[in-house]
Amino acid sequence: MDSAVKTMTDKNRVNALAKGLRVLEAFSAEAPELTLAEVARLAGLDNATAFRMLNTLMEAGYIDKVGTTRRFRLTLKCLDLGFSAIARSDLRQLARPVLRGLVGPMIEAASVGVLDGADVVYVERVQAGLVRLGVDIRTGSRVPAYATAIGQAILSCLAPAQQRAVLHERPLQVLTPYTIVDEEALLARLALVKTRGYALSDQETVLGLRVLASPLLDVDGVPIGALSVACPGFGGTIDSFETTAAAPVMAAAATLSRALQAAGNFAPPLTVQPAS
Repeated sequence: MDSAVKTMTDKNRVNALAKGLRVLEAFSAEAPELTLAEVARLAGLDNATAFRMLNTLMEAGYIDKVGTTRRFRLTLKCLDLGFSAIARSDLRQLARPVLRGLVGPMIEAASVGVLDGADVVYVERVQAGLVRLGVDIRTGSRVPAYATAIGQAILSCLAPAQQRAVLHERPLQVLTPYTIVDEEALLARLALVKTRGYALSDQETVLGLRVLASPLLDVDGVPIGALSVACPGFGGTIDSFETTAAAPVMAAAATLSRALQAAGNFAPPLTVQPAS
């Protein structure tokens, strides 16, 4: 780092605050209660500094002692910070920064869509490319759920009767030579998507377009929608796209799902009736 930049960074940094945040981050779901020595080790501090930080955070109400033991834990006041940040956020607001973080040299577009009857409706989209493919998908665009990775990711989380109900809403039309229109083949695809946690579409909706999507779930595991990324079909193999995109997309979907759950977002009731 340039020495002048480093000097400016050092001047703007409040080291005590950074240390206090490291103390808070030392606690986790796997380690909700910690001793002074454990906090010091996890936060990278000496015991004396960790002790001062713990006492300051206790006075502020963010940390509490566990009964008469020598262990500490976070208080619910820590949750207030997160809830205050997202309580008034909607799906689009929460999704936008997550989608921007996915678009890059290989991923030319990232989207969030929701199920409306037998269609997927795109509610947010960040696009840096795909113009050369003539892809005109934007916020508000609708596509058949059965033929899209987003739709398949959402449908994979529904009960079989609900899946069939959506598939029976409209004729299954061939959109490209790669579109799956056989109902049993689609149900088998949905079972695979459920198992691996993401749907992979290779030119099933638009020729030359590959898409990978993972579901967004509410607190009860019901799909709110799905998050997807897209890239052109030329310039790489479907296997390389899957290898590159699967883990980041699932991680992003999990992050967005947690934010939606904390903000109180729940999946809307399905608008189609189970098939008889």
